[in-house]
Amino acid sequence: MRKSRNRPSAARSTADTDLTKRAQILDQAAKLFRRHGYAATTLRQIAEATGIKAGSIYYHFSSKEEILVEVMDTGIRMVAAAVREKVDALPAGASNRERIAAAVEGHLYGLLHHGDFTSANIRIYGQIPQSAKDRHRIVRLEYADYWDRLFAKAQRSGELRSDVPLSVMRLFVLGSLNFTVEWYNPKRGSFESFARSISALVFDGILNLGKELRRPPGRRRVAEPA
Repeated sequence: MRKSRNRPSAARSTADTDLTKRAQILDQAAKLFRRHGYAATTLRQIAEATGIKAGSIYYHFSSKEEILVEVMDTGIRMVAAAVREKVDALPAGASNRERIAAAVEGHLYGLLHHGDFTSANIRIYGQIPQSAKDRHRIVRLEYADYWDRLFAKAQRSGELRSDVPLSVMRLFVLGSLNFTVEWYNPKRGSFESFARSISALVFDGILNLGKELRRPPGRRRVAEPA
């Protein structure tokens, strides 16, 4: 009887250990993918960084590509969770601009506070096999759809311009936000101040709309190309 009572506990302990080791493998893989790229990172390097034998990785993952897809999916999910947390924290009567600003802040927070997974996702996406992109596409499309719904609602309310396709708007905004992983420096000010500055640029650009734009005297306007 005593043995049978202990079996579930032992099984849970083994499962917990396996999950911990799996998480450690993903952590180290994300670091290596971020630093060296996908092609240059080997399973042996991931195993050594995790502190296990190379063959032991196959107990947790069937291939390097499976590890890659899990790292990529985790990176997107971390950012998506941060975005939803910020947006969901707004009061019920928040404007669409406030919702998009909260999403911008959440995206930046997810990017800059979950460094290895999110940075690896951004930096290696262009170099990974098409088969990995196909497996990762579902998670990526779910996140893109979330932003498209935010923008579409703001367009319908008249808060966003309607002459730009949603896909172009989303790609431009997220592409700009994603590149901050290359130059953001937390020593230059608070994250909250940084997020407000980025939101201001997203909505209002770099022009001072409160002042009339003036051309130097004597110069004629150059016609726009057809």
